[in-house]
Amino acid sequence: MSSKTSFKVCTRGSALALAQSRRVVADLQVMFPAFEFDLEIIKTTGDKLQTASMSNPDASLPKGLFTKELEVALLEGKADIAVHSLKDLPTDLPEGLTLGAVAPRADVRDVMVYRAKPAANAPKPAAPADWSPGSRTPFSGTPFCGLRGLPVGAVVATNSTRRAAQVTLARPDIKIVPIRGNVGTRLGKIANDPEIDATLLAAAGLVRLWLDIGPRGDLRVDPRLTAAERASVTAPPEGLYATLMDPDEMLPAVGQGAVALEIRSGDPEVAALCQLLNHPNTYYAVTAERAFLKAMGGGCQSPVAAYARVLGHQVDLRAASFREGAAKRASGRRAVREAAALGESLAEQLR
Repeated sequence: MSSKTSFKVCTRGSALALAQSRRVVADLQVMFPAFEFDLEIIKTTGDKLQTASMSNPDASLPKGLFTKELEVALLEGKADIAVHSLKDLPTDLPEGLTLGAVAPRADVRDVMVYRAKPAANAPKPAAPADWSPGSRTPFSGTPFCGLRGLPVGAVVATNSTRRAAQVTLARPDIKIVPIRGNVGTRLGKIANDPEIDATLLAAAGLVRLWLDIGPRGDLRVDPRLTAAERASVTAPPEGLYATLMDPDEMLPAVGQGAVALEIRSGDPEVAALCQLLNHPNTYYAVTAERAFLKAMGGGCQSPVAAYARVLGHQVDLRAASFREGAAKRASGRRAVREAAALGESLAEQLR
């Protein structure tokens, strides 16, 4: 190691980005107590384009919406480590940058969030001010209802082409509408907007925000937190249920649940710091998934999905493409050292 003892870690400013970045900094601080790690918030293009619909990307929406400014900070030497949600990180990194580590993966599944049906003895909620007889009745459901429990013609809000395609395949009658904002904003819309019945979120994001699904399906603050910890957590709106979706029902996005540490190439000191945070099984799994995505020629909003796991000394990968409305699926297994080749081979089958 050189004489450098202070390192700068950069991140986006969303609640989720801050939560996962603070965890990275805390882990680094534990491993290297003699060093100082400062967290800096940088606003990205994606944060500025609050009105942009991510479900319809076009030439006006640049690649790396949530990563570009962080990468510029790395290249200009203003930061040493950039922390990203891996699913936001393009498969082609700018020259001079590399993936320094992938932290242990959280839950890869998606979660369906919807309003809870009031108890039988609860006061009946007031109808919307503009409601009239014959208007659409807002949906509220029972615990763990899943997509099958939604009524005919239900409205599901998502900006993900991957999620939208899989919902439509499972339930062609469901209407898909866009939704914007961070996790807290989206939960608020589900709680208060009668025109939306449900939304889909990443389970990992809820966990990193210290939210939990109770035994009765209610979305709540993690009860394992101390009183002091709970005081710093933003509780979800009351009256929401959440249902975990099995990957067989909703195949995850490439890299979902994983946190990436991006660094400058040729910086052995920072590379050595990050390497201790790298989780080999997660690294091999996402290597297969990202190789699949790259070979498919898509970005984070491409209508494809992939989920890899390390089983023994092999990587098992399931992948799907939902382009042109059709579902094409493939799966395979290879030695971990062939993770990238596995992803490329599945993409060749699905192109």
